[in-house]
Amino acid sequence: MAWRMAESIVRGEIDNRRRGRVTGRPEPVKLDLQGNCWRDLAGRRLPFTIPEPKPGDLDAFAPRQTGPTGDITASRKVKVTDMPPDQIGEHDAAKKPVPWHWGNSLHLEWFSERNGRVVIESADYVLKIIGEPAWEMTPEEEEAQRRANGEALAGSMARLVQAADARAHADTDGQEKPQTEEEAEQMQERSDRLADRIQARLAREGGGADYRRILEEEIERMRRERGEPEPTPGELERKDAWIGEANRAAEEALPNPDPEIEAALEAKHPLAERAFGLSGQVQGTAEAEGWVPDGASNEYPTAELVDATMIAAAKLAGALNGQTWPPPVDFCAGIIVRLKRARVCLDDARRATESCQEGKLITPQHLGPIVVELIDLAHEADMIIAELRARLDRGTE
Repeated sequence: MAWRMAESIVRGEIDNRRRGRVTGRPEPVKLDLQGNCWRDLAGRRLPFTIPEPKPGDLDAFAPRQTGPTGDITASRKVKVTDMPPDQIGEHDAAKKPVPWHWGNSLHLEWFSERNGRVVIESADYVLKIIGEPAWEMTPEEEEAQRRANGEALAGSMARLVQAADARAHADTDGQEKPQTEEEAEQMQERSDRLADRIQARLAREGGGADYRRILEEEIERMRRERGEPEPTPGELERKDAWIGEANRAAEEALPNPDPEIEAALEAKHPLAERAFGLSGQVQGTAEAEGWVPDGASNEYPTAELVDATMIAAAKLAGALNGQTWPPPVDFCAGIIVRLKRARVCLDDARRATESCQEGKLITPQHLGPIVVELIDLAHEADMIIAELRARLDRGTE
């Protein structure tokens, strides 16, 4: 499901003055997210308030939210009705058209390591940008950020699909068997397709799109495509009981968190942090030095370098952050698969540096350290993959 809590927010602030990090306090929660806003808010600080907040049940919502950003913007267009909400039903029943106009909506989306996808969206917020931007995002950087947001959504889908498929790996005595790398590849491909379809529908249906309905419909569509039989009443009952048990366990854990589990959920892997550091460095220097010409396509070498480093950082964070280390054997295959996809992006970035060198688009003084760091990141990712494969082999012997 997606958390939607716009009316429960009294006031808040979004701060993206530091590249690669979005912080803030949409009260009553605190944000510390990896990534950037869209161009309209990138590099800026935005306080906001809602004139008439309504109480909401946030007992199961973690007060500190960490994870990757989704789409964060104050320029999304939504339909705004021109009459009080309590009159719309009566107006509609009389088959009279409801008057409306297009308005800007504040849209905050992130992928919480504790609560999954979170969306705060309203055209009713009072917004005020404070001061001058600390940095400016180029159109190419925004496109790269949107692709990174897609990766975050894909990672969220992967966790949902993994939870839904977990019971399929149970043997006769009820013990779950560790997932193989091949099974994890198949699940990742499925989650990638699911994320692409959901993104397309969210874009098509606009700000009022019902994420949970879209998710359920697309999961059902994939079930039919795979020729899987419809679940029996007994299977649906067991699934509901399992989901209910998991939700109850989460609700019981939030008021009395286990310090070790809390530390693991908020853990940032050093490799992912290094990748985000490199991504921020590349973005900042690209802007300062004018590496990406106006109108350059995503395939232009310097634009590809910015893009690939950002996507690699998002993939490494999705694979490695929020884990105890070494991870349980059950998680190894999924981490391996996501790391392999991050390696592809690191290779793309490395090839982009070669094109930049051949075209003399970046000075050796700037390019040399980037190349060295990309090689080191790829080498360390390979070492982690080898470590996890060995752990998976030992766990399935």
